[in-house]
Parts: sequence; structure tokens; C-alpha cells
Amino acid sequence: MVMALLETQGVAKRFPNGTVALAGVDLIVAPGRVHGLLGANGAGKSTLIKILSGVLAPSDGVMLWRGEPARWRRPIEARRAGIATIQQHIPLVPTLSVRENILLDRGGVLRERQGDRDVVRALLARIDCAIDSEALVGELRIGDRQMVAIAQALASGAELVIMDEPTASLAGHEREAVYRIIRRLAHDEGRAVLFISHFLDEIVALTDTITVLRDGRAVLDAETASVSEADIAAAIAGEKLNALERTHRAAPTGEVALRVERLVTPQLAQPVDLRIRRGEILGVAGLLGSGRSELLHAIFGSDRRARGAVSLDGKIIGRSPEEAVEAGIALVAEERVAQGLVPGFEIWRNLSLPHAGASGWLLDEDAERSAAEHAVERLAIKAAGIDTPVTELSGGNAQKVTIARWLRPETRLLLLDEPSAGIDVGARTEIMRLIRQLADEGLPILLVSSDFSELLALTDRVLVLRDRRIVADRLAAELDEDTLILLAGGSAGSDNREIAA
Repeated sequence: MVMALLETQGVAKRFPNGTVALAGVDLIVAPGRVHGLLGANGAGKSTLIKILSGVLAPSDGVMLWRGEPARWRRPIEARRAGIATIQQHIPLVPTLSVRENILLDRGGVLRERQGDRDVVRALLARIDCAIDSEALVGELRIGDRQMVAIAQALASGAELVIMDEPTASLAGHEREAVYRIIRRLAHDEGRAVLFISHFLDEIVALTDTITVLRDGRAVLDAETASVSEADIAAAIAGEKLNALERTHRAAPTGEVALRVERLVTPQLAQPVDLRIRRGEILGVAGLLGSGRSELLHAIFGSDRRARGAVSLDGKIIGRSPEEAVEAGIALVAEERVAQGLVPGFEIWRNLSLPHAGASGWLLDEDAERSAAEHAVERLAIKAAGIDTPVTELSGGNAQKVTIARWLRPETRLLLLDEPSAGIDVGARTEIMRLIRQLADEGLPILLVSSDFSELLALTDRVLVLRDRRIVADRLAAELDEDTLILLAGGSAGSDNREIAA
């Protein structure tokens, strides 16, 4: 029997406010294995990771590292022992280069050593990453930053690599590159990988064993091959989940709500023309770097270099976010912490932000609080109340807040960029149902998602972007996931059909 590399016995964590994040977790991670860790937002995954990586101390229980009791007081102690943690929010140094970030743990980062560039180039090549090693990390897209974080972990030579949602912001070949790295680390090099993900299909395909947390306890610990996706989902939610079925409504026949004509920006390789009707959900599919998020920001006006005509309900919209919001266009950005929420504010104040306008905080507080109560109830946001700071919310509930802030009568177009990234299966299903409900009520929606099955389940029509240009415009009913992957990856022919009006 292979000895455990890492083991926890009854590890618990209680916070001073009385919150019990972990109620006694047993976990065994063995070398040469990929161990999946799952659970709904708030189940205790993040707390457990922080204990394993030295960020938090457990309240009770024992942790064993290579068979010996261990208790890290600081993250540096865990790293020196041989544990590398790739956090979900990618804590790299934005003002340093890719090379400097990758070699950060070596110390003396500003003094380049002979051979450093060759080492970094080899690491990047190992993960099929073509990023310039001298580029500033702060100027990289989120997916590229994720790849830098993975290279940083590889550079440390860790025996255990903890990956917290490493594929949440990736798609297509980027995810496949991560999978290849994980298999190589575990199966070829004998390292242990603790892999946290909300994507059940990749957990089933990638891991050797799984542990599911629910309410701070391990409720399932099994060989992956012995369980199905339905078994895992039931363990996560505590009940059988009914997946959102792929259904196709009658093609929307209402008036055209959004018209985009000759939209050009350095972020896109050719001018874009598109239409969205009232009640239509238009999906945008593409791999990382295809221009999918850039298209949304150009329409919203946050890309100041964008030129072209954007009109909503027949009215031309000025090229700034302020004018877009005034016209009724709402953007739920991919990076909800940086672009969507104010961490120091409560739920109700975050929900009020887009509506403060030029008057600042001269709002009707009673009306705003009442609207927040309604939004919390409508979206089933789990919180003690509307005065709860958003920093105390789980990822899924924080994402609901970013969506809820725009669910007002004045919103006439919803732009969604990765609305379900990094949230658990239950919250994802709730958000998908909400999106469909909003469209049924007549709201036009433009949706970017790396999850092609999600796109096909939700949308009426799909635009496919490749190399920063639209290569296909198809009815979702005409597509399957394989075809969509081939179109986005360049292995299938594009079509030149005119964008549907």
C-alpha cells in the first residue's frame, strides 16, 4: 500500500464569530495520484486549502506530511516543505515580468541569474504556453496569468501541487494543456496533485480519487472510476440535481433590440456586425484569446479605442460605459472582484452602485434596501442579510450579486461574461435558469462562456470567434459540442453566412 504524502485527521476550523467552516475532515492524498476535491460554494474547500498551504491554522485535528505531524505557521513553511498552491484568484505580482514571477521563490528576483531565461522558456514550453517571458504580468489576460501560476508551481519542484479551479477561466486547448501537465506531474513524475474544480466532467476524466465536502464534512471519498457524475452531484448538493435540459424555444421573432455595425477595435481582427432580438440569447464561443470578452467590452464602451455604431432600440449609444449604462446596457464582467464588486461594501450597497449616477450616494436608502431584499429573495442569495459584506459570501453568491445589481426595469440589454465560472453545480444551475427566465421575459442577452455545453443549453444562436474574428453564426439547435469545439479550434470550416438579422 502506498504511504500517504498528505493526510488530515479530523481537521476542523471554527472562526471567532462562531462560524464552523470545517467540522472534522479526513483526507488522504497519495503520491502519483490526482485527487479531486469538490463541494458547493461554502462547503469548506477554500478553508481546507488555506490550512494545507499554511494560510490558516486548524482549530482541531491533525495534519501529517510524509507520515509526520505538521503544522504550518506561514505559507512559506508549506512551500519549503514541498507544497505549491495555485490559488483561484492567481496572486501574482502584476508589476513584475512573467520570468520574475515564475522564479519568485528563488529570492533576489530583480537580479537575473545566468540561464534564468532558458529555464523559464523551457517551463512555458512544457505547458504549451507562448507567452513572452519578459511581458508584465499585469498586462496579461486572466487565462495567461493562470498559465504563469502553473509554471511558477512547476518551478518550485513541489511534491504536492494544489490547484484551485485552474481551468475556470480557460477553454479548449488551454484546458487540455493543463490536463496534460497534471497527468505528467502525477502519473509520470510521481507527484501528488490535489485538484479542485466545479466541472464534473473534468473531475471524472482527470482524477484517480475524489473527496466531496458538504457543510464542512467529507461526505464522499471514493475511487473516481467507481462513481458517476450523478453520484458526485448528489453528494455535493445533498440531493439529486435536475440538470438544466437543453431545450430550444421557438426562434425569437420580436424586434431587433441591439444593432452593432462596423464595430472595430485593435482587439478584433475585422469589423463586427451583429443583431440581437428581444428575448434572444446570443452565445459567444471561442478559445482564450479569440476576442470573446473583448467583443463585449467594445459593445459596452469600456474599450475606448473601439469605433463603430452600437444602437439599442433604435437609439445610437455613445462610446463610454457611462452612456451605455444610462441607455440600459449592463455588463457582468468576468473578473467579478476587480470589475464587479466593491469588497468593503455590503450586499445592498453593491446592488445600488450602478444606480448612484452623478448624485453619488444621494439615493433613497429605504428604496434601495427594499430593492436589495427583493433581489436577494429572487436569486436565493445565501447571506445573513443585505448588510452582509460581499467578502463574506461564497463565490456563487457573490456572482449572483453581480447579476442582481442589474436586474432593474431600466436594464434593456444584458452582457454576461463567464457568469458561471468558478461556482458550484447548484449555483450554476440556478444562474442558468435565471438567464433563461430573463430572456423569456423579453430581455436580450449576449452571453460569453467557456463551457460549450452551457452555451448550447442556454442560447438560441451562437457566434463562434477564432483568431479575433467571427467565423460562424449558427442556430444552437444545429450544433453539438463537438462541432462547436472544432469551429472554435480551427479544425472545422467556418461559414460566411451573413449574421442573422
